[in-house]
Amino acid sequence: MFTRRAILAASAATGVLLPLGRLAMADGLPSGPIKFIVSFPAGASTDVIMRAIAQKMQASLGNPFVVENKPGASGLIATDFVAKAKPDGATLLASPSSLASNPTLFKSMPFDTMKDLEPISLVFRTPLVLLVNPSLPVKSLSELISLLKAKPGELSYAHGGPGSAINLAGELLQSMTGTKMNGIFYRGTPLGLNDLIGGRVELMFADVGGAIGQIESGQVRPIAVTSTERVPALPDVPTMIEAGLPGFEAQGWTLICTATGTPRSTIDKLAEAIEAAAEQPDVKKLITQIGMLPTKSPPPDQLKAFLAQEIDRWGKLIERAGAAKTL
Repeated sequence: MFTRRAILAASAATGVLLPLGRLAMADGLPSGPIKFIVSFPAGASTDVIMRAIAQKMQASLGNPFVVENKPGASGLIATDFVAKAKPDGATLLASPSSLASNPTLFKSMPFDTMKDLEPISLVFRTPLVLLVNPSLPVKSLSELISLLKAKPGELSYAHGGPGSAINLAGELLQSMTGTKMNGIFYRGTPLGLNDLIGGRVELMFADVGGAIGQIESGQVRPIAVTSTERVPALPDVPTMIEAGLPGFEAQGWTLICTATGTPRSTIDKLAEAIEAAAEQPDVKKLITQIGMLPTKSPPPDQLKAFLAQEIDRWGKLIERAGAAKTL
């Protein structure tokens, strides 16, 4: 099992992942280095996975690959950088699902998500896990829902700010069950987990990879995961659907994009290389050990529709939560 220490150690180095290797460029690809722009700090789960994928792509394509971290502003900094890059496939964005919530959440953005970005590959999904403080007298989703209904507005849940994946999961739970909780904003999952452990909030949704250590130590109790299938890292934890809430799905994803105008032949070659890298057994093992779900990506020409559907889906939930255009 990967530990957080191992994850951080794997990400300690920044910049070029490998020596330059062979210089023969694949036909249709840029002639120099290819950058992966990641909207998370070095050491985050997405960063670790993208470094592993970049390493495989460098070996297969011959281009030197560089990972650059541009965290902040719910991914806007990284996304803006890629949206305004030269459309030649040399600058790629590893974007979380905030790419879909930001158009509804922000009053203005320095780019147009649908017009300025071209999706290439959906690499993996990020399931969440519903956690409670062990002192809370519930061990199942049905017991939790009963308690929430018995105490409307009395229980608090930690989240990462309006429009964040863990906030939207909490809003979806309330919307589907007719319950009411107090949302408490934290700047990062670790801070929310600390207060959950300390009993200052009663529950929260968290990404699986960021909470495995606390689950294994018994500091928090897992109730259910938000994906439609069980998570290999938590095989004994049911899905929300299995736990009695049909139709509940709230999981993030990481989508590789580049600037609009990039030649279709380049996008197709990159998509093929990304898929091949993500299918490597050691990469798939890394993805599952960190708590993510490997994903078979639709072809690039179908991903635009996927992104539009996600923007519409999460936008409606943000509007119901009263968080639309608040930032």
